[in-house]
Amino acid sequence: MLINCVAYQDGKKLADIDIGHISDYVGRQDCFVWVALRDASEDELAKMGEEFGLHELALEDASHGHQRPKIEEYGEMVFAVIQTVEFTPSDGLLVGELDIFVGPNFVLSVRNRCQQDLLGVRRRAEGEPHLLSHGSGFVFYALMDAVVDRYFPVIDALEGELEAIEGQIFVPGAARGNIERLYELKRKATQVKHAVAPLMEATGRLISGRVPRVCEASRAYFRDVYDHLTRINAGLDSLRDTIGTAIQVNLAMVTIEEAETTKRLAAWAGIFALATFFVGVWGMNFEHMPELKWQYGYPAALAFIAVCCGVLYRFFRKAKWL
Repeated sequence: MLINCVAYQDGKKLADIDIGHISDYVGRQDCFVWVALRDASEDELAKMGEEFGLHELALEDASHGHQRPKIEEYGEMVFAVIQTVEFTPSDGLLVGELDIFVGPNFVLSVRNRCQQDLLGVRRRAEGEPHLLSHGSGFVFYALMDAVVDRYFPVIDALEGELEAIEGQIFVPGAARGNIERLYELKRKATQVKHAVAPLMEATGRLISGRVPRVCEASRAYFRDVYDHLTRINAGLDSLRDTIGTAIQVNLAMVTIEEAETTKRLAAWAGIFALATFFVGVWGMNFEHMPELKWQYGYPAALAFIAVCCGVLYRFFRKAKWL
């Protein structure tokens, strides 16, 4: 689905144009066309490929989707795959994809499986014509920066969820449930890590060494994106380490709780074993047992057993086994 198709010249918007008129603008000097698509069909991508002369391998990656984050060069064109990450009420963590084709006179962005729009990026760019005059490279930066900035709320949400779980670590009986929640949280952090780490590596090639010509004028801006990715990556590493520690603590709590249960069972078993011992002795019914002929022998035996069991119970309570 076509979101918009706009022509710019010298950092200023010329007009909203139809797809069929793209070729009329891309040939102008200091002019470029910015096209935004959402969940594009193969026919739409093929049409864009004809208009902009896109490389067939890049088109194949964009049409198949589910690509690893990367930035590749095809002559003067740059093709980037960026994963979008967002929380949704129904699906939890939703991972989408933004494919960006950047040439000297065009920018084509294709958004897939992403609920958030990028209209704010266009408004921001049009509000800064002195930066937009840098051309398609600045638009590439603005799109990448918008996606990377949306990683921060996701990291904050994951850290908030971890803090909530940590508050329940020492609540009796909550350890097993905490472990399940921690493993789910670790899975989410790993998903974000898979989106951030490859993109950070690819972005590093835009700020050092030989930089693609279309990105040369915006190298300083890509350095800002790289710094953000570095911070996010470090935060994810710290988050995953903390999750691992929390899992170990919860496993230790499960072991402690099981040990406490075992101690209680052992204590009660000891008390009943003592009572069973005395009952077994007095239940043998030998003829020469003085207490068998005593009038108060039965209640005295019960009282003696109760006292012995009471003493043992008090001992276990003092030892905090009961």
